[in-house]
Amino acid sequence: MRRCRGSVRVSKEDWQADAREVEAIVNGRNPNPFAFLGLHEIGGQWVLRAFIPHAETVSAYALDGVALGPLIPRHGGGFFEGKISISGRQPIRYHAKNAGGEWDVYDPYSFGPVLGPMDDYYIGEGNHLRLFDKLGSHEMEFEGIHGTHFAVWAPNAQRVSVVGPFNEWDGRRNPMRNRLETGIWEVFIPVLGTGTLYKYEIVGPDGVVQPLKADPFARQSELRPRTASVVPDPTEFAWTDAKYIEERAMRDWRRVPMSIYEVHLGSWRRRPDGGFLSYDQLAEQLVPYAADMGYTHIELLPITEHPFDPSWGYQPTGMYAPTSRHGDPAAFARFVNAAHEAGLGVILDWVPAHFPTDAHGLARFDGTALYEHADPRQGYHPDWNTAIYNFGRREVVSFLVNNALYWLEKFHIDGLRVDAVASMLYLDYSRQQGQWVPNKFGGNQNLEAVEFLRRVNSEAYRLHPGTFMIAEESTSWPGVSHPAYTGGLGFGFKWNMGFMNDTLRFMSREAVHRKYHHNDMTFGTVYAFSENFVLPLSHDEVVHGKGSLLEKMPGDDWQKFANLRAYYAFMWGHPGKKLLFMGQEFAQRDEWADGKSLDWYLLDAGMHEGMRRLIADLNLAYRELPALHERDCEPEGFEWVIGNDHANSVFAWLRKAPGSDPVLVVSNFTPVPRSGYKIPMPLAGKWVERINTDAGWYSGSNTGNQGAVEAYAVEGKHWPAEAEIYLPPLSTLFLKYEPA
Repeated sequence: MRRCRGSVRVSKEDWQADAREVEAIVNGRNPNPFAFLGLHEIGGQWVLRAFIPHAETVSAYALDGVALGPLIPRHGGGFFEGKISISGRQPIRYHAKNAGGEWDVYDPYSFGPVLGPMDDYYIGEGNHLRLFDKLGSHEMEFEGIHGTHFAVWAPNAQRVSVVGPFNEWDGRRNPMRNRLETGIWEVFIPVLGTGTLYKYEIVGPDGVVQPLKADPFARQSELRPRTASVVPDPTEFAWTDAKYIEERAMRDWRRVPMSIYEVHLGSWRRRPDGGFLSYDQLAEQLVPYAADMGYTHIELLPITEHPFDPSWGYQPTGMYAPTSRHGDPAAFARFVNAAHEAGLGVILDWVPAHFPTDAHGLARFDGTALYEHADPRQGYHPDWNTAIYNFGRREVVSFLVNNALYWLEKFHIDGLRVDAVASMLYLDYSRQQGQWVPNKFGGNQNLEAVEFLRRVNSEAYRLHPGTFMIAEESTSWPGVSHPAYTGGLGFGFKWNMGFMNDTLRFMSREAVHRKYHHNDMTFGTVYAFSENFVLPLSHDEVVHGKGSLLEKMPGDDWQKFANLRAYYAFMWGHPGKKLLFMGQEFAQRDEWADGKSLDWYLLDAGMHEGMRRLIADLNLAYRELPALHERDCEPEGFEWVIGNDHANSVFAWLRKAPGSDPVLVVSNFTPVPRSGYKIPMPLAGKWVERINTDAGWYSGSNTGNQGAVEAYAVEGKHWPAEAEIYLPPLSTLFLKYEPA
């Protein structure tokens, strides 16, 4: 028996199969909509099929406006079909009507795929380095029609659909094409463009519809608590920082000043109504402030999209989207551009170690453990209640490598500070015996994470000269900042957590007890050149009950300020790059709170303003004196002069650089002034007091050496000269040699 559809004759079996396909489309269970919907040649005739819920009548039109004829309803749920006369495959427009009105719909299933075989090849290899141009949502013109292309990786899904207000969040309407070789689903939806809200509706391998998922490659997101992805404006940003980028590419960051101002954008400063500053307002306020203070870089706590404010961005759900709390992606680009025009670099805290388990995020993305390990001993982080990326999966590594390159390329970011590296390196991090899975050699090193870090670092340095990668790594893993080709991890720098812990422990002690803990201040130089170090006084030191840096200092208020001034200068004179968290430059008294602005009113008080002046002058001296920065990472730039005066808690050392005058740094960490203190000197002659933390300008007691010290030649001693110096109480001095 044969049935007729128009004049197309089909068998009973084909008709029944057809009916099952129609039911699957209407019920959102067809895994291959492109094989059935849209324009198809059947028995020498062109047949058009469309699923348009709520429509009562549907007429079809060609791209040039020629009417192709009405379609007949085959299912009351909104399925229409009809035989048409057409010269060949082309985009189709439907005009639909019901009792409430009429509307036009362009047929997504009359378009071919946007991705090509080379995309499949490089995605399959795990070597596609421009996934951010291919996956996610991209507004474009395709086959003569304006719209948006969507693509997402969900290899185990039975169906993936784009949903949003444009289709009433109905996953039956815009199911995607499955590129079986790669597990990528894609669809081009005409008309949709900038500002369109969307998510993915995914039917898992067990047939269960998953919670709606935000796009892993979304470049813009809704403002929390809403979680939809947003189609971004495709307009290329007009950068004006070409000179900065050109000069950046020529720098060896180990041998130039690097003084970093670490900032949480949400609490650096707030609007009078308590709201967040926009990226443009931050460009107008934060950028000139940091430049005026003499910093070389602003480091931002993670600005990738995140749902929970108190996570500070360290639990991101939108790795490709600058948080909408402060504006859109173009506004963030304007912020970076303004920083570059002011001579400031921008560093982003980057979180590739783990991700939160929010329902709209990456967790069990296609109904399976896709981005994370299925085994909780490998895929769950007990400290943070988060999922751990599966670094052994090439698609996951590609997602993260591309993300790093995306920020460096699309937003001209100068460096990435990689968070929680230690948790990535060790399989037993924060785990007890039996709670972790050894590597193939039986060890606790995460070999797959090591290879990922080497790869992302290598690609960043290869593709973006002048940028750098910084590891927040708190263990003794060897070669963190050594090149990957020599067996290192390939970072440019490593945070020196040991320096921070040891020196803050020393500074928190009453001065009378410090002589018993002298080595806390000297031990850092034992390993100071084993890595390229950044010395961090970061946000981690002023939260969770730790108090502010000022409140860590012992003594009365005057001594607290004097201690902190002396400590800052000790750090600025010590080998290593510098990092200071916002608010500590003016001695914020309260512990940092992410929900409110810093206490800027403190600058009306002389002691706080004096601290701010000191940081500005330390940054200026650090930048202007090559001896203080050109050999930050090499042992020839440092030499102890006095390292063992335990009784007086005095430290003195030289900073040196080829072809530059040396600088002597002297710290007195007791409240006892020392007159006529003899210090060996490398050169006889005049040594100018460049920094004196006890100066009145910094609200100190204004004692010192009248601006200079004279060193006299001596014989029969280890050093060729000697000087008698006045050491103010709780102070650090920088003395620069001035040739006659």
